[in-house]
Amino acid sequence: MLSTWLRAVRIRFLLASVISVCIGLAINWWQTGTTNISFAILTMLGVICLHASVDLLNDYWDFKRQIDTDTKRTQFSGGTGVLPEGLLQPNQVYRVGVALLITGSIIGAFFIYERGITIAVILGFAIVSIYFYSTRIVDSGLGEVFVTIKGAMIVLGTYYVQSSQITIEPIMAGIVSGILSATVLFVNSFPDYDADKLHGRKTLVIILGKTKASAYVWIFPAIIYGIITVSAIINIFPTITLLTLVTIPMAIKHVKVLKKKHEQIEDLVPTMRGFVSYSRITGAIFAATFAIDYLLKQVH
Repeated sequence: MLSTWLRAVRIRFLLASVISVCIGLAINWWQTGTTNISFAILTMLGVICLHASVDLLNDYWDFKRQIDTDTKRTQFSGGTGVLPEGLLQPNQVYRVGVALLITGSIIGAFFIYERGITIAVILGFAIVSIYFYSTRIVDSGLGEVFVTIKGAMIVLGTYYVQSSQITIEPIMAGIVSGILSATVLFVNSFPDYDADKLHGRKTLVIILGKTKASAYVWIFPAIIYGIITVSAIINIFPTITLLTLVTIPMAIKHVKVLKKKHEQIEDLVPTMRGFVSYSRITGAIFAATFAIDYLLKQVH
């Protein structure tokens, strides 16, 4: 049963939010040399609960709308399969999804008490967007926008919990983190194109069409590297964050393959896996560079 629930919450995709929290913590440590460990742990727990909640509610609504029963599931698309396979009941998934949303909200409420109205704004956005993600946001073609904002809010919220201030660094870093996750969502929606379209969903891939979407995917990494490069040049980020550019060849490779094989679902699985790895590796390196820069300053 535990393995079924871990599958239901898409345990491998929770890493995106973990990395976003780490980026926020790393920037605060880079600037101040301090970390409130208890707040960091609570932040991580709350963010994981909220992320798991949106995944469970997404599975529930996609099953109810028969999207997940009409698509061919892969390791990275088509939902988790726990509902079509009868491993869990829809009401179970819905209740646990809501329970995790409430748990994450309670943790957020604690930080509202500790840090004030700014956390209330971030938490309010999270609660509303999580609950309506699968029924309103994705249907409007705003899935990638939501995921980008979500990543940015996690980084900024984590940083604010630690520092009680808002600065340009976590905002720009949050956009980078959000777009990394949005890239994965965008690519993973290719195999679900027919089922999503049949049941009235409007993903960005459906709006653009597969051919155009596969041709435009390069825009995601271009924005990521553009933000990092410009921010390093104008001293928003430390120069060492340019190390993140080592993943450019990985991005180019997977962008080229997607353009060639966007119509072939089975052939897309290695490409989707590649984009997931690309996103996680880039995000991890990005977070690490802030910590490394702090350590190097201590040596000198």
